[in-house]
Amino acid sequence: MATDAGLAVLDSFRLDGRVAVVTGASSGLGVVFARAMSAAGAAVVVAARREERLQELAARLAEGGREALAVRCDVTDRGDVARLCERTLEEFGRVDVLIANAGVSDPKPAESEPEETFRWIVDVNLHGVFWCNQSFGAAMLGQDGGGSIVNVASVLGLVGGGQIPQASYTASKGAVVNMTRELAAQWARRGVRVNALAPGFFESEMTEEMFASETGRNWIRKRTPMGRAGAEHELAAAALFLASDASSYVTGQTLAVDGGWTIV
Repeated sequence: MATDAGLAVLDSFRLDGRVAVVTGASSGLGVVFARAMSAAGAAVVVAARREERLQELAARLAEGGREALAVRCDVTDRGDVARLCERTLEEFGRVDVLIANAGVSDPKPAESEPEETFRWIVDVNLHGVFWCNQSFGAAMLGQDGGGSIVNVASVLGLVGGGQIPQASYTASKGAVVNMTRELAAQWARRGVRVNALAPGFFESEMTEEMFASETGRNWIRKRTPMGRAGAEHELAAAALFLASDASSYVTGQTLAVDGGWTIV
């Protein structure tokens, strides 16, 4: 039989009565995060540019008995982000969790990476994350109970890409890691926690090409100390930990969920 203390620990992972916003939710890991927040009891706002996919996801979440809202949003557009925040507050009256997940990559050797590619990737992966943190952070600071922000960085924000050359991506994700620390420091005494996830290799739209070949899959297995890629539930659980009261004394941290990628 579970002890009272054990039950309290389990309850701390619940998000009942809370509102979670997930960007980049039209595919890949964004869908995983949205499902995890919904399963933990939250009403979920899913946001991305591909509205039809968002509507399908929101309908599936609603079938599980949870409230869900789809809102089209380009995170590189501050106006779009502000409207996403306003729409969330209009619909639910508050926002408790933000998972800033929208991101892009386009691996290229640094010596031949076009200026427009570098600017585009930094615009989505860094500027877009900041606009979301700024808008939703301000809303959380102004409400009772504060909130929790989870920025999705990458192991390539902690170490170099090596055989996957992408200076723009690693620069943007490294910046997200340190921006997370800064925002956490600014808001820690005001009730808003800010942490980051640094996923290793998980199968998603972004990594589709790598997982499509046996060469790519073998490279991941050989390079990762645990000898395999990550499973969706392993990243979903880490996101839920950071989003919920289970991590109530954690802020400014980057949690690598990488099978040991960053330890060697």
